[in-house]
Amino acid sequence: MSPSNIKSPGVYINELDAFSNSVVPVASAVPAFIGYTPQAMYQGKSYAHVAQKISSFSEFKAFFCYPDAPAPASEVKQYNPGYYLLQQQSQPTDPGYVVINSNYYSVLPDPNTIYYLYNSVKMFYENGGGYAYIVSVGTYGAPLNSPMALGTQLINPNVKLKDLTDGLALLVNEQEPTMYICPEATLLSVADNGALMRAMLLQCKETQTAMSVFDVIGGRNPDPILYTEDIQTFRDNTGQVGLDYGAAYYPFIGTTTMRTSDIDYTNLFGGDTKQLAPLLNPADHPNPAAAQILANIENPSGTRLTVAQYHNALINASETYRNIINQVLAVANILPPSGAMAGIITNIDNHYGPWQAPANVSIVGATSLPINLSENQHANLNIDTVSGKSINAIRSFKGIGILVWGARTLDSNSQDWRYIPTRRTMTFLEQSCKLACRTYVFQPNDNTTWDAVKSMLSSFLTNIWKEGGLMGATPADAFSVDCGLGTTMTGDDILKGIMTVAISVAPTRPAQFIEFTIQQQMQVQRL
Repeated sequence: MSPSNIKSPGVYINELDAFSNSVVPVASAVPAFIGYTPQAMYQGKSYAHVAQKISSFSEFKAFFCYPDAPAPASEVKQYNPGYYLLQQQSQPTDPGYVVINSNYYSVLPDPNTIYYLYNSVKMFYENGGGYAYIVSVGTYGAPLNSPMALGTQLINPNVKLKDLTDGLALLVNEQEPTMYICPEATLLSVADNGALMRAMLLQCKETQTAMSVFDVIGGRNPDPILYTEDIQTFRDNTGQVGLDYGAAYYPFIGTTTMRTSDIDYTNLFGGDTKQLAPLLNPADHPNPAAAQILANIENPSGTRLTVAQYHNALINASETYRNIINQVLAVANILPPSGAMAGIITNIDNHYGPWQAPANVSIVGATSLPINLSENQHANLNIDTVSGKSINAIRSFKGIGILVWGARTLDSNSQDWRYIPTRRTMTFLEQSCKLACRTYVFQPNDNTTWDAVKSMLSSFLTNIWKEGGLMGATPADAFSVDCGLGTTMTGDDILKGIMTVAISVAPTRPAQFIEFTIQQQMQVQRL
């Protein structure tokens, strides 16, 4: 209280702050998903091309999914991929096939109907996700009504590079997201996919608030021999800017995200049951029950049943139909791992912190892998001496299951930014300290302010050290904070209004290679 404010005799109370300002840790795991959604409307307001924050899968459905129709109507499908069965002369090399009456049929998708965002958000919450941002860049496009060519890359022409880069640009002014996830990037052409990845890395480097988590084109159905070409193509297309802000995972994962009720006869042959009839009711192995159900679907003799009821009737009447649905479901459930990784990272941050490596953990809902990498194959992904662009493997271990087996950034040749937890810890510390120091903008640039800043930051870093985020036997070994004339500033800096704070920290690094030294010791005979 200033004496000039005292106008009349009396007793006045002047409260003094007993404690300095404190650093409030920023959220370290908030992914931003960019892609296509079933719709983007809530209570009459459009949420397309908006960075909308959600906290649960229920909120995601409220903003970006179709409302369910009242009973007894079937549950509305939020994602409706289309598949075709194409007869082959011999057993296909791709495991996505089904045997019907001793004939081989490849299960091939209608490429225009394949999208990944919906199931990726579902995997995010299955694996421990929390807050997230959704940027809907559009709704699903028209189907092609024909299958993709066997052995070619899956490209959805409805997925546009401009749509995704425009959605990415919406995140420039959002400070909270710490991960950029674009699952449908692998549905672009190789060239467009590379352009998008470079744009994501550049934005991460410029904002210094987020990392990009990438999937690898070719990870859906990798060739056991030529998969290395997909890896090299990925490395060639990521550029050289902002590599420490990127991480990649390989291969795709077979999941249980989509259920049996999510795939039915409407997903086959564009919903044309006439093409399904010869498979379920062949002339040499007739199935009158299945034929009658298909006839009722085309021309109901009485009350029309729901799709779910017809679907269940076909499953009970035809083993062939049941096998087809199971195989189509297996193909549809091969999904990019980025959404699940966002959930794993969030779960680990909530239990430990960003300094804990998101590795040596299982993926909830993962049941299979399209390729089982060996030690030697993994070595080529993990370390690349030329580019240093490490790709984190997802591997299956006998008796253990499917584990995330890598924690490296794309800048693996760097001693500073080789590991994901190091990059994420430094981003967490930088942003937390930056926001806390805003309190002192326009404060006098003198000893009082310098001491307050040092005290505030030292207290914060001491807590991080106690939680295991920094190395060192004592806080003095783990970090140092300097701010003052003659140490971090000159007299000219003070005249210019510049206050410089120098922080040094010793982040933890994962023990990626654990080596045992075992030596034989001669037995000592006792007399």
